[in-house]
Amino acid sequence: MGRYDRFTSAQSKPRPWRVHPVWRGIGCAMLIILPVMSYAGAVEIMRMNIERRWVALPAAFMKTVNIPYLFGVPHLFANLAVALLLLVIGYGILVILYSALYSMVGPKRSPLDAPPPKRPKKRRR
Repeated sequence: MGRYDRFTSAQSKPRPWRVHPVWRGIGCAMLIILPVMSYAGAVEIMRMNIERRWVALPAAFMKTVNIPYLFGVPHLFANLAVALLLLVIGYGILVILYSALYSMVGPKRSPLDAPPPKRPKKRRR
């Protein structure tokens, strides 16, 4: 008789679809592999930037960060910034590839699909 009784009973209904376990495994692998690859790429890009002087970076951005009781990581902030950029680009490429693949082999439109939204016509003066 509480305020949220209807909400909890509606959540107990099973979903009409199931996600294939292979897709869960691929998603989990991409969550682990793509950040590792982007950080490794960032380390290589920063190494080449130091050698060839493509972009001048401030000294505070390129300093070595010492982790207590472990070791120092050279150019940590620059590596993380470039890794974040590579990560966004990588996920963007994956989204574009996935959407193109899904549009080619995905389900076709059926009569049960919702019609496209009707937009009001603009008045011309």
